[in-house]
Amino acid sequence: MSAEQQNNEEVTIDLRRLFILIKKHIISILIWMIGLGLIAYGVSEYVLVPKYTASTQLLVNRKLSTDDANQAYANQQADINAVTTYKDIITSNVILKGASKYLANPVTLVKKATPAKKAVYKTNDDGTRALVKKAVKAKPAVYKRESKSYSISPSELASAVSVATTTSSTTTTSSQVFTLSATAETPAKAQAIANAVAKEFKEQIPKIMDVNNVTIVAEAPKGTKSFPKVSMFTAIGVLAGLVISLLIIIIKDLSDTTVREDSFMTNELGLTNLGEIAHITMPKDWTFTAKTAEKRGSSRRRV
Repeated sequence: MSAEQQNNEEVTIDLRRLFILIKKHIISILIWMIGLGLIAYGVSEYVLVPKYTASTQLLVNRKLSTDDANQAYANQQADINAVTTYKDIITSNVILKGASKYLANPVTLVKKATPAKKAVYKTNDDGTRALVKKAVKAKPAVYKRESKSYSISPSELASAVSVATTTSSTTTTSSQVFTLSATAETPAKAQAIANAVAKEFKEQIPKIMDVNNVTIVAEAPKGTKSFPKVSMFTAIGVLAGLVISLLIIIIKDLSDTTVREDSFMTNELGLTNLGEIAHITMPKDWTFTAKTAEKRGSSRRRV
């Protein structure tokens, strides 16, 4: 037998042995898989702190009316190259400081304050006074609270906010759409962070880059759960149970010194096979006593 054939035979024998072990210990393998899967599910669902992500979109669009194709193309390329600049500005300290301040007191001015005005009179020819304009009482400004207050520093906002950019262009229109995502411990907090940063960017970008065509396409809804992914954790737990159970079974089998085949005795140890003793199954009600042995001895002598 060649070395290659011997190796192939060993591989076949090992695979056959592996399938036998799996079949023999299938119950324990399933217990390991189901057990670790349930543990992973419990940890991901009830132990790990969940994270929620909310996203909003901002659009920077510039329509060009020039008939010069070269100039239009140059302007289009300039807008496309500005994508990275806008992205960096959104996550800059200037924007995040304003967003942090807004989150501490998230109110929006609905109506400006009206100052008090005195009544206006005119004097008639006969010396009497006539009312021309009534007095107006002072009215305070009207504010609208957008969300719950959150105390978040700019550095914390920097780690919570991420920006993805998408560029779509036609011959005369170049548009940049930013997807701004925020991650937090609650859905409402993630929503508030995303909307606050988008609002601050829209207000500050005209002062920074002389751009006044920023539009919030869609405000962020309440965040959805982004971590942990329970199904993925559960699948990892089931897979870990399968691997661990197989390793335990294989290690136990390799450490078992029981002789399973006659070939090991003859080929490996060089012993001579003198014969085989079959397994004898005795009846359950059979008992061996001295009287039984005496009867067996006398019967043999008579023969």
